[in-house]
Amino acid sequence: MAKNVRVRPVPAVTRAVAVLRLLARSRVPLTLKVIAESLELVPSTALHILRALVAEKLLQVEEHTKRYRLGVGLLPLARAVLEHSDFPKMVRPILEDLSTRYSVTAVAAEVPDLDHMIVVSLTTAPVQVRLHVDVGSRFPALISATGRCVAAFSKQPWSEIEKRFRAMRWQNGPSYTVWRKEVELTRRHGFNIDRRNYIAGLTIAAVPVLDSRGAITHAISAVGISSQLGRARALALARDMRAAAGALAAQTVAHA
Repeated sequence: MAKNVRVRPVPAVTRAVAVLRLLARSRVPLTLKVIAESLELVPSTALHILRALVAEKLLQVEEHTKRYRLGVGLLPLARAVLEHSDFPKMVRPILEDLSTRYSVTAVAAEVPDLDHMIVVSLTTAPVQVRLHVDVGSRFPALISATGRCVAAFSKQPWSEIEKRFRAMRWQNGPSYTVWRKEVELTRRHGFNIDRRNYIAGLTIAAVPVLDSRGAITHAISAVGISSQLGRARALALARDMRAAAGALAAQTVAHA
């Protein structure tokens, strides 16, 4: 979109999108009252929006409880996003190569903002690593090794980054001061390795995929068992990932 184009707000669209995002964040269906209060909407307005989204199959309503959740009508839209995107196709061979050579689960994620990253492709390690992840899974954008890459290359102000960092929950998380130093090292080296901060017993290496401005658009991460992924091997993995991400970034720009 051209920089000087003024986007005029369309309240009905904005509110409908807010409803979808609220339900996407919730682990349980929500009532009209909860939705209206959460989004500061007049209940009658919220009801009209909910009914329209249900009619379009983007939401479903439970008849007995009158609670709303995301509908199956979103699935063709999400599938079309992946099918029409070149990135998952281009990154797939890289993930397969990493998984085979290093016995890791390799994951590629899109990074649309500081709030979430969305998995767009993955390959499973020959030695199984138990991860609850699939294409379409969402994770906090600043978590683990990938999060340090996001913070280092997002081009966002530190005030926004710090606010989101302090809202995260880690199994064995670092302090903000330590984490920020790690982010600076990530910017310098072009990769990050998380050993046991995010998930005990696992080592996670991550690299950014940058656009022509040097801002992160995607990230590649690799997850392995710490006992099988020592310091030297993890460094070799991260450096191979960095080289692959650089080549992928150039390829992505060429396709743009």
